[in-house]
Amino acid sequence: MEIKRPKSKQPIPDNAKKVFDGVLFDVYQWEQKLFDGTKTLFEKLKRPDTVVVFPVLDDGQIILTKQEQPGKEPFIGATGGRVDEGEDILEAAKRELLEETGYEASEFILWDAQHPTSKIDWVVYTFIAKGLKKVADINLDAGEKITLKPVNFDEFVDIAIGQNFVEKEITPKLYEAKLYPKKKEELKKLFNPKLI
Repeated sequence: MEIKRPKSKQPIPDNAKKVFDGVLFDVYQWEQKLFDGTKTLFEKLKRPDTVVVFPVLDDGQIILTKQEQPGKEPFIGATGGRVDEGEDILEAAKRELLEETGYEASEFILWDAQHPTSKIDWVVYTFIAKGLKKVADINLDAGEKITLKPVNFDEFVDIAIGQNFVEKEITPKLYEAKLYPKKKEELKKLFNPKLI
């Protein structure tokens, strides 16, 4: 599966200079000409892309995660995390699924890929994983506490439009499913484990 990175609506130009090299964020600056002919300094952050995976069990339950991380309030989300430097997007999704759930999947469907904000060069790739097989124990990073929370489709939609759900990039799709029966059926079909 070839996954193309979506283009940013405000890309970092070729003449931008990296002025800060951080652990997670790098800072780029460039001189930008304005409409009145004057120039000013523009700035944008860059960070590694992220993968998000919604695993679907054979009985149709979707695995969400209850998570705790240092310095953050507990939250509910999907499995996922940062794409390592040089790592393929799909390989990152497979790795994160395995680490955080112990499952492998026979199919990954790219559900969404977007830049969540224009001020950061960063893409969140959201997958649905089907054909799950438990192959290992959970193997978490030192800064993660994760409990798996299998839910049915309707519970998933209700939880995902709640305030404690962190995967905000897909929230509009879930509101559509909540409000429009046709959109709900389309989404339910996408999450159906029998349709691989």
